[in-house]
Amino acid sequence: MGDLVCQGAMCACSFGTTPSSLGVMPENQVFGCSKPAATIMDNKPNVNIMPFGMCSSMANPQVQSATAAALGVLTPVPCMPVIAAPWAPGSPTVMIGNKPALTASSTVTCAWAGSISITFPGQATVKLP
Repeated sequence: MGDLVCQGAMCACSFGTTPSSLGVMPENQVFGCSKPAATIMDNKPNVNIMPFGMCSSMANPQVQSATAAALGVLTPVPCMPVIAAPWAPGSPTVMIGNKPALTASSTVTCAWAGSISITFPGQATVKLP
């Protein structure tokens, strides 16, 4: 069983310097512990997934450029997540608005190679199969 992810869940990126919180719009009218519940499609940058401080991924062209300008010394730049796919795997049995519910074990990959994961689901009482 996994924890249902709700508004205010905490996320981390493998190339980011700080955690950020997940934004979930109440459009599906489903709430877990009085907060909007998330689905695998809550993956929009700056709407659902906020920046993670500074990005240190060499797959990011801005990091490459800043590092080259610093004569090869890794130089992080402000994070701007680029997400092209939904969270995975999501709940195999619980649907919210015809989309799988987001569980705390789900991850999503940034185009700059960062793996984004849930570190706290935003609530601790609602479990999903």
